[in-house]
Amino acid sequence: MSKPLEITDDNFNDIMSTDQPVLIDFWAEWCGPCKMIGPMVEELAIDYDGKVVIGKVDVDANPEVSAKFGIRSIPTLLVFKNGEIVDKQIGAVPKTVLSDKLNAQLA
Repeated sequence: MSKPLEITDDNFNDIMSTDQPVLIDFWAEWCGPCKMIGPMVEELAIDYDGKVVIGKVDVDANPEVSAKFGIRSIPTLLVFKNGEIVDKQIGAVPKTVLSDKLNAQLA
């Protein structure tokens, strides 16, 4: 069973070298909406296993990656393709919204 990768300042570039789309959830332990969206991100990791790389960045523990993308509000979910941001979602949303964003990158 797949689960979201823990993305850090140290392993970010390695994870981004994939040719699959990447969804990154920027979150923090103290963030209420992040806790609401967390289980959905875990479900997406299972749903899209082998098709999309899904990971989470703890903004408190990984300030470099968070600063690189100007993360000011959390949760922020970024969708990357070929290392470029192709979609963005700020705040908690239904799982279908995230699925639609990922499906658009797989089409």
